[in-house]
Amino acid sequence: MNPSVLCPRFEKAMSIISQRWTGLIIYQLLSGPQRFCAIESSIAISGRVLSERLKDLEQQGIVHREVFPETPVRIEYSLTDKGKALEPILREIEKWSQAWIDQIGDCHEEFKI
Repeated sequence: MNPSVLCPRFEKAMSIISQRWTGLIIYQLLSGPQRFCAIESSIAISGRVLSERLKDLEQQGIVHREVFPETPVRIEYSLTDKGKALEPILREIEKWSQAWIDQIGDCHEEFKI
């Protein structure tokens, strides 16, 4: 019997989405473009870590950062097509969690969908 070998693409995909907070950031952006402070407050993440994750996701082509030349400057983050393609996966994880994870609190209080 041959031992199974992970596909390098699958391994890379898992390393991207398994990074701490990344899945929650992508999940939060499924509802549409958001400003940094909205993301930060919705998932209770530190600004430094959120900034790092957003930069990583932007480099991976998952998140788009748009700067609006206003006073003060407004910056919004949204999912690219590549990021939006993760929606079915995250929705399945959401369904699984509702069926198998003990209730901790009202889901929609912590993550405003």
